[in-house]
Amino acid sequence: VQLVESGGGLVQAGGSLRLSCTVSGLTFDDYVIGWVRPAAGKEQEGIASYSSNGGNNYYAETVEARSTISSDDAKSTVYPEMISLIPEDTADYFCAPGPQFAAYSGRVYISKPDQYTYWGQGTQVTVSS
Repeated sequence: VQLVESGGGLVQAGGSLRLSCTVSGLTFDDYVIGWVRPAAGKEQEGIASYSSNGGNNYYAETVEARSTISSDDAKSTVYPEMISLIPEDTADYFCAPGPQFAAYSGRVYISKPDQYTYWGQGTQVTVSS
């Protein structure tokens, strides 16, 4: 399985970011594609999850109001986007697929991101104040 992440970098507070993760080596429709970052007080925070095959997309409560996630299924690529960035959004962001077992699978992975099966190398996002 290969996960190619991109889109990280330096962003000013109030700005926006669009990351991408291109997946190969697995059947895209059979997986939830999630995004995870380290968080204070817990090991990892599930930020967003995308399901292409009849599943639902989910977001962490901390970012839901300013996040969207979309995809180009033909390219097996997922695009999480976040606006109104704050310095607390500074982190390494990891793309992480996990098997889709139900329409609500993404919600499970948001709350338990350690359940994802595969992990990318991460792309760094720095938000300057």
